[in-house]
Amino acid sequence: MAEDFTIGIEEEHLLVERDSGMLAVEPPAALLEECETLAGGQINPEFLKCQIEIATKVCRDMSEARGELVRLRSAIADVAAKHDLAPIAASTHPFAKWSEQKHTDRERYDRLAKDLAGVARRLIICGLHVHVGIEDEDLRIDLMNQVSYFLPHLLALSTSSPFWQGEESGLHSYRLSVFDSLPRTGLPERLETWGEYQRLVNRLVQAGLIEDATKLWWDIRPSARYPTLELRITDVCTRVDDGISVAALYRCLLAALLRLKQKNQRWRIYANTLIDENRWLAQRYGVEGRLVDFGKGQAVPYGALLEELLELVHEEAVQFGCLAEVGRARGILARGTSAQRQLHVYRQALHAGMDKAAALKAVVDWLIAETVNFHIPQD
Repeated sequence: MAEDFTIGIEEEHLLVERDSGMLAVEPPAALLEECETLAGGQINPEFLKCQIEIATKVCRDMSEARGELVRLRSAIADVAAKHDLAPIAASTHPFAKWSEQKHTDRERYDRLAKDLAGVARRLIICGLHVHVGIEDEDLRIDLMNQVSYFLPHLLALSTSSPFWQGEESGLHSYRLSVFDSLPRTGLPERLETWGEYQRLVNRLVQAGLIEDATKLWWDIRPSARYPTLELRITDVCTRVDDGISVAALYRCLLAALLRLKQKNQRWRIYANTLIDENRWLAQRYGVEGRLVDFGKGQAVPYGALLEELLELVHEEAVQFGCLAEVGRARGILARGTSAQRQLHVYRQALHAGMDKAAALKAVVDWLIAETVNFHIPQD
């Protein structure tokens, strides 16, 4: 293949107090300073003070990417422990109140807080962003159009946000409900070329609506900083190996679509309205429900669609040496996503006689432990 499909992963985490399980509203400045020193700029602040982001280096394979995530998660956990804090990899906190949070005092975040007003104050949400290197700019746009069909499939595997402000939301990914209140979110525009994409960005910039393309917060987008196609729809996965599985599947999907393109074939482009229906089903039910197979015109159990997906990318998984990582998607389906497991912990705690507050704290305790559980599951 002409493209190398290098991989880079960004994860947003929440910092919590170990004793109470509450979000760290004012984490000490020394925590971030030490993390930044330890990781050479790969650990950074996020919009809210209770958030922290890690970013891998450019990696050649999934094993290298996993090693980076383990190293960076461990660094945060070790430094946070000195301050009686801990990171959790979850896209919402089980019981935090958004009105109590404070945004990070930096120019970019000050501007966001001003521009987005009350909407921004609700952003106690964390995501998983996966960058795949694609040097050809027009190819980046073409693959963005095609792979959009599969975004709900990837979201379903990643779900980790079933709670909001101390209540079961009824959704496996409540994070998207919060994020969708921002402008320039959701599925990307259908564009034909890189030039058309640039013209779109330039119109927004010239009108003074955005400073640059980083303010396009689509579910998938050409990165404004790197020659990559950036997956953004996914929740952050609590288990590091679940995130690696999602990232490997996304990478292989892009390569499989390029293989089809080189044979003068392509994935059918469906209307965003149709894909949005699957997006909602994935958000609501995760892997427990069904998604619509628009080729067949009917809803199909998620497990059946996953098997078709794994068959589609088998050749690329062999090529990239990540058959095991891609295959672990079956393990996520079997044992449950983070959202399913959080709900199980919560309901089991209630069944055991705990009150609601204690049951929610039990979920936080589980998240603390699982975020640094680096044992590779034997699925």
